[in-house]
Amino acid sequence: MKRRTALTAAGAALAAAAVGAGALVIGGGDDAGAQNKDSRLPPATAVIERTDLVQSKTVDGKIDFAQRRSVKSAVAGTVTVAAKEGTTLKRGDALYELNDKPVTLLYGSVPAFREMKLGDRGSDVLQLERNLSALGFGRDLYVDPRFDEATEAAVKKWQKSLNREATGKVGQGDVVFQPDQVKVVQADAALADQVGPDKPVLTVASTQPVVRALLDQTDTALTAKDTKVEVTLPSGKTETGKVLGTVTPEADPRQGASAPSGITVEVVLDAGGAAVSGEDAKVTASVKFVSESRKNVLAVPVEAVVALRGDGGGYGLQIVTGNTTKMVRVETGMTADGRIEVSGADIEAGQKVGVAKQ
Repeated sequence: MKRRTALTAAGAALAAAAVGAGALVIGGGDDAGAQNKDSRLPPATAVIERTDLVQSKTVDGKIDFAQRRSVKSAVAGTVTVAAKEGTTLKRGDALYELNDKPVTLLYGSVPAFREMKLGDRGSDVLQLERNLSALGFGRDLYVDPRFDEATEAAVKKWQKSLNREATGKVGQGDVVFQPDQVKVVQADAALADQVGPDKPVLTVASTQPVVRALLDQTDTALTAKDTKVEVTLPSGKTETGKVLGTVTPEADPRQGASAPSGITVEVVLDAGGAAVSGEDAKVTASVKFVSESRKNVLAVPVEAVVALRGDGGGYGLQIVTGNTTKMVRVETGMTADGRIEVSGADIEAGQKVGVAKQ
């Protein structure tokens, strides 16, 4: 993956500037305030500018949907109706069919880990009853963690509506709990495939569009939630956004590829789904992570900064006025794209400063 990095370490930049600027140091001791004429003019000059500095890193990204995850069958069987890629499914819809029976999407955070039947208690039963009620089968149902006679009756009504045998039990593998409605982003099992707990049947995601980007393990600071991001979409349009979070990508079984190394970040765009409408998800986007910015500051090339000798130490700039130069002390700040923030009582925008010969 191609990366274009615009981060500059302040210490390294100043060290390089100090070495390169040796020819700019005038006299001994504390050089601030020293003046010289033609013989000591610098080999080159630059102008102090008032500008914005931004530390950033730009990587490739792809339009996707948030929180991709695999759905595996809880029981072994044959796929008789495969999942349909690109569809959005809600509570009560069939994700796919196994052994000619629909596997139904219900909402909840606890996975369906067992058969649920009369006499059972637990958070999975509570989820089931909430869904039965939301689907219109809980008129006589008191929603609680107990699977009682009212729960059994509601389950039978629901099963009849699906043209299934009204057993009053919810078998393991009959339902899949997901937090909310889902987007089917990939059908991992085709019609007539044999599936089981070890094989994904489909991959789902939330319906929220995101841009997924891969960062290096050393870029942890850029992965913090709400970090500002600029995304250049495949069409060339630029949108602002922020980091939604990180995810652990899975290997694609159809490609035989392993999961990518690094940190996968999901970015949500400020304009929402409208921002990616009509964009080609197969074409790479450009994702610029902004780690720090400084607005309306004075800045010079890092090569202009001089390491001052003497007890005072610190850093300075060689101000060039006509045939005269003067070393003034400055405070340094953030660096970005080869420029460094400077401040001091004796500098202003538009002044010329000496720059070490490259």
